[in-house]
Amino acid sequence: MEGYLDAFIAFIRAERGLSGKTVDAYAADLAVYFADLKRKGIIDVVRVQPDDITGHLTTLNTRRLSRRSQARHLAAIRGFHRFLVAEKYVEKDPTEDIDTPRSARKLPVFLTLEEVEQLLAAPDERTPVGMRDKAMLEVLYATGLRVSELVGLGINDIQLGAGYLVAKGKGSKERIVPVGSIAAEKVQSYLAGPRQLLLGERESKALFITPRGDGFTRQGFWKLLKRYALKAGIRKPLSPHKLRHSFATHLVERGADLRAVQAMLGHADLATTQIYTHVNSVRLRAVYDNAHPRGDDVRGRGGALGSRVARKRAGGT
Repeated sequence: MEGYLDAFIAFIRAERGLSGKTVDAYAADLAVYFADLKRKGIIDVVRVQPDDITGHLTTLNTRRLSRRSQARHLAAIRGFHRFLVAEKYVEKDPTEDIDTPRSARKLPVFLTLEEVEQLLAAPDERTPVGMRDKAMLEVLYATGLRVSELVGLGINDIQLGAGYLVAKGKGSKERIVPVGSIAAEKVQSYLAGPRQLLLGERESKALFITPRGDGFTRQGFWKLLKRYALKAGIRKPLSPHKLRHSFATHLVERGADLRAVQAMLGHADLATTQIYTHVNSVRLRAVYDNAHPRGDDVRGRGGALGSRVARKRAGGT
């Protein structure tokens, strides 16, 4: 099984682009899993059955591992077996019907409207690179796309006149997402000249391209985002997914229909989107507590302005 493990680790490091820390954690979790299987006399991955995996999870539970740690172990095991099926080493995935141990969900971290404005103002629009970066950040915040969906956008996936784009989500599922007027304007400005200046004589089907003429990678955009966060003076840890959280949170705070937000985010289950209602209640409580003792100003300072800006950026929702 160690040979399969080496191939899987190489895959998640090179193809999925996981961090070194995550790769090491997966390798350690799988080493524990293999040791447990060997104690049961299982040395061939073809022989692994669902009961062997649930038994392993039970063993982890008796060791008093947290549900979060158990979930991470299962994620590593699930990823390993799915890799074996994808590479045709085995025919069946024994983790297919095994549920992930549930743990208390943390409220997502998101930016305030002021922090979003600071971030979006960071690119220098006097340069082709700055125009591209401005357009990327505006689109990400205006649509709540996953970073893979953003960097995967093709030149024909965005319909500026109609005010929407086509996102290719998990499982190659496509969905239509509205694009606000500010984001559409910045993309139009980028397409009007800066994109071709970056391309030179080359051609590319990618909407957002690097000076080499290639499409962006997730890691490349992550580095870009961190650089602009530092420039904007944002000290909290920032990732593309936190901008996605910010998009959803700001919509829900301003009364957007939860099912509409679910559709824009591409969530298969409404329960996944409902976490933003919890964020909303926490934020409302904080605003209330900091406002007039009798609750006369529950919106807080800048509430009306923030609402207009959020609606304009997010397609008028």
